[in-house]
Amino acid sequence: MMEWFNDFWSTYSTLVFSVGVHALLALSIWLTLSCGLLSLANAAFMGVGAYVSALLTLHLDWSFGSVLLAGGIAPTLVALIIGAPVLRLSGVYLAMATLAFGEVVRITVLNLEITGGPEGLNGIPLATEGWHIALILAVTVYGLARLRRSKVGRAFEAIKEDEVAARLMGINVDRYKLLAFSLGAFIAGVAGALNAHFTFFISPREYGFENAVDILTMAVLGGTSSLIGPMLGSSILTLLPELLRSLQDFRSLVNGAVLVLVVLFLPKGLWESRRIRAFFKRLKGGQA
Repeated sequence: MMEWFNDFWSTYSTLVFSVGVHALLALSIWLTLSCGLLSLANAAFMGVGAYVSALLTLHLDWSFGSVLLAGGIAPTLVALIIGAPVLRLSGVYLAMATLAFGEVVRITVLNLEITGGPEGLNGIPLATEGWHIALILAVTVYGLARLRRSKVGRAFEAIKEDEVAARLMGINVDRYKLLAFSLGAFIAGVAGALNAHFTFFISPREYGFENAVDILTMAVLGGTSSLIGPMLGSSILTLLPELLRSLQDFRSLVNGAVLVLVVLFLPKGLWESRRIRAFFKRLKGGQA
């Protein structure tokens, strides 16, 4: 049994790690969506966290815990800076603005010598372990679950449903939007730092438009009505290329097709609490 597990882990450990990191990314965009923000900046925030943590490790020899924290704080500061002007927009205009920000980040990294330019950074020390990802994911889920039931979570929901009505009720909409945007950036940055320290190599092309769409697809596929949905969607889209190796070159096409089909036929995602309850009720009734 142990021999089988060792063989499995040596072959698929990177894939398992990717499932956990992508779950964090899906939760980061779930947080912004829960406040009604269609932001495509999470891939860029992930890139900022990955590069900051990798550079601190390679050049300053910081400890792993310190670079994880720095990887979350750096994109949070960026989100606070750009959030004030960008979050005045909404809907597709916000998506376009955050997508443009992502391209600015990618091109900046592409042209900096310290980041390795188009060749990326290689030789990043292996520091991420399975329990790191599991622990951070568990803490994130717990924190977001508590946040959802708190005053802040209710304010997010009110803003998502009707921003004008939320303002009339005395909710500081701008402050709560900036909070959701910044927290999402922190989670995405930590995910990027974790990813950088188990892949050994990072490059600008990993944090561009395709990655931004992938992160959004993960959340929409699983559903945003609960925390389980984004994690389910991220797991499916992470494992799908492994199951369909012959379609590896068409991953973006497959993800796009999945997104369109889900929006058309399952607008609330695969994991929707009412649908799940109805299924179990029918199952219970059939057994009776």
